[in-house]
Amino acid sequence: MASINFKPQNIVQFPRGIKPRVLQLILDSVPQGVIVLDQAERVVFANERYLEMYGVPNTEQKTGIGLASLLIASLVDRLGCVSNYMDCVRRAAGNVEQVFRLPDGRTHTIQAKQVHEIGLVLTHEDVTERCRSEAQIAHMAHHDALTDLPNRILFVERLSHELKRVKRGELIAVLALDLDHFKTVNDTLGHPVGDELLRHVADRLRSCIREPDTVARLGGDEFAIIMTQLREPQDAVILARRVRESVSRAFHVNDHQIITDVSIGMSVAPEDGTEPDVLLKNADMALYGAKGDGRGTWRFFEPEMDTKMRARRVLEMELREALAKGEFQLYYQPLVTVINKQVRAFEALIRWNRSNHGLVSPAEFIPVAEETGLIVPIGEWVLRTACREAAKWPSEIKVAVNISPAQLSNRNIVDAVKNALTESQLSSNRLQLEITETVLMQNTFATLSTLHKLKEIGVQIALDDFGTGYSSLSYLRSFPFDKIKIDQSFVRDLGQGTEPYAIVNAVAGLAKGLKIASTAEGVETEAQFDILEDIGCSEIQGYLFSRPLPSEEVRVLLAKSRI
Repeated sequence: MASINFKPQNIVQFPRGIKPRVLQLILDSVPQGVIVLDQAERVVFANERYLEMYGVPNTEQKTGIGLASLLIASLVDRLGCVSNYMDCVRRAAGNVEQVFRLPDGRTHTIQAKQVHEIGLVLTHEDVTERCRSEAQIAHMAHHDALTDLPNRILFVERLSHELKRVKRGELIAVLALDLDHFKTVNDTLGHPVGDELLRHVADRLRSCIREPDTVARLGGDEFAIIMTQLREPQDAVILARRVRESVSRAFHVNDHQIITDVSIGMSVAPEDGTEPDVLLKNADMALYGAKGDGRGTWRFFEPEMDTKMRARRVLEMELREALAKGEFQLYYQPLVTVINKQVRAFEALIRWNRSNHGLVSPAEFIPVAEETGLIVPIGEWVLRTACREAAKWPSEIKVAVNISPAQLSNRNIVDAVKNALTESQLSSNRLQLEITETVLMQNTFATLSTLHKLKEIGVQIALDDFGTGYSSLSYLRSFPFDKIKIDQSFVRDLGQGTEPYAIVNAVAGLAKGLKIASTAEGVETEAQFDILEDIGCSEIQGYLFSRPLPSEEVRVLLAKSRI
């Protein structure tokens, strides 16, 4: 059915004293769609914008027409929403603004006002873009900009909602996830690669969860999952295993192959709490427990973790102050030649003389220092101090310093070594840097590049704890190490079976073939020494010859050995 062309002669009723043509021009110039209805819902007037908004054909019609009839063959009719539109108009007549959403995605607002002698004036505004912008802003407020996962705000909202089910007897779990050694990726490959890795991780996590579950990024490399509809707490282990298997597969990011892992802590409601903050805190404590177990694993929350976490926070706080307070000390353990038992070098070993606690084992505070990044300034202090002390020794005695993964991935490591040598005036060939296979496993290309730069300075590079990783031989092919240190776990069992002997013998032979030194760690008995001498090991290190010594006793030892 054809609709009308709103010229003056088409108007059913019009107020006196106003020229229809003038009003037509005025209303056609406004950006809103305007339509006027009489009490019988017949059209008195409509401007051009209204006709455009609803796709009303513009043809001749000499008398008034009902609004529903007007909409026949319009866009509203074609989209099948005439009835919904009429309902919105009638509700708007009660002075309540209406929002009319068209099936094609557009959104209009409708406002009405009764005007004396004119009728019901309905103003229509297209607010599609505004609604989209508001929806986008709302989405951004509740989602992570990098991964588009829910952020902490939305995660807590959903967790609060899901916890209502717990009161009806259901179980839910919160999984706190943290990528292992993610900082190394940022430091060695740059933040753009790190960001892209996080996007890939987010995609894999999405594929691990079920429809009713939620995965969120809480910040940095921290993610969290709400697992609903648990039958028993062990159901969370199934998800944890699925997540780890997915994340531990190699990632290919910007021509880099990145291998990472994930540590997971789990708390279960209602046993571990019924408030969002409590569940998250307990999952975080379980996460630290998983990291303490060697990373790449998962742990459930246990009540005693709270006590341990409080102690850890205190330790971390005091560790941050220890460097400024001068509480660190270096002890030195000699490396002795097998042939004539002469001291060739000393390994610098850090000790923390913690206030009101005495000496703290490195095994207790080094992992905390690595997690917090404090290992970098602490490591630089060790370098400077060890080089200054070694400069006081005879010129043929070297000093060995351990370099952690975080230090080696730090872009300032080469400058730190150069500065330590310059300040102490120690010859570069008297400094040995010891690294473990763990360092190489995290990012082989970037790490080897840094090692070559250090080698160019003239320092020696030793591969520590050899044999404990899974690709030691490949590392020996990729970098010219100056020394292999045989892990004490193999030396400890010498004489107690053929396997330890075969391993140590093979490593010593390999070193000899490569024309590099071999050092056996953890030598404690004469029987072990005799076997190592027979095998042809270059050096030994262990309590058989000496425990780690403070600097004053090192000088005494060196003085005696030169008499």
